[in-house]
Amino acid sequence: MHKIRYGLIAMAMLLCSVTSATADLRVGIGLPNVSIGINLPLFPELVPVPGYPVYYAPRVDANYFFYDGMYWVYQDDNWYASSWYNGPWSFVEPEVVPLYVLRIPVRYYQRPPEYFRGWRSNAPPRWGRHWGHDWEQRRSGWDRWDRRSVPARAPRPDYQRQYYGDRYPRVEQQPTLHRERYRYEPRDSVVREHYQRQRQYREPAPEQRGRQEEHRMENPRQQERDSQRSAPQQRGPEIRDQRQQPGTELREQHAPRAQGQEERSQDKREWQEPNRDRGQGQNKDEDRRR
Repeated sequence: MHKIRYGLIAMAMLLCSVTSATADLRVGIGLPNVSIGINLPLFPELVPVPGYPVYYAPRVDANYFFYDGMYWVYQDDNWYASSWYNGPWSFVEPEVVPLYVLRIPVRYYQRPPEYFRGWRSNAPPRWGRHWGHDWEQRRSGWDRWDRRSVPARAPRPDYQRQYYGDRYPRVEQQPTLHRERYRYEPRDSVVREHYQRQRQYREPAPEQRGRQEEHRMENPRQQERDSQRSAPQQRGPEIRDQRQQPGTELREQHAPRAQGQEERSQDKREWQEPNRDRGQGQNKDEDRRR
């Protein structure tokens, strides 16, 4: 009994920790509605960072990276993320920035802030000094990893090259295009959470339409009322066309009658002609008898 009790307690603690971690992710990732002033005319050149599952953009005048299927920008002491190269961007709290993004060496920051000065160029920024002891305690071990087991880089979303200028997709179109054209599933829990929140924020309309459709199917009377409302809209254009062309309606009504009359008169003639022939034959027989 004691073993079972301890097992249940351990399971409950594990579930609570997972739930709290998910809640922390949701709190730490903002909605994709932030503009940070990045407006690239074309899809940026993404170059791999040697030894890291990360790309950087050497020709972009910003601290601009790509990791696990998303773009990451460090600007004004804040991190932002987006699944499209020109945003919109989501604010990401320092507590939930992916580890491999934190580990990018200083030399790959195109616009390093002033407090980066004096730090080793081939080492990651000293985030513990910048964000404080509390952050370093929560993200303990962020700067230690096995370099022999670094995950593979995500493929670059080259499909976005065709979307630039006026062709750049609207916010509500971006999730659908990204899901259809970029067949990569993120491995990082922060990136997965961002993808989920992005779909919930940018695609509310289909969910609402789905709920409305289910409501109509569950309520036949509502479905009947909807069909009655749509019926006059279907007849409306026909009525307006008849009003615009009244003569057409009259011609269409009289034409079949005239055709029927001709057919009946033709049948009458065909019926009468054999009778006349039959009558003429009877007269000839009477002449012979006489």
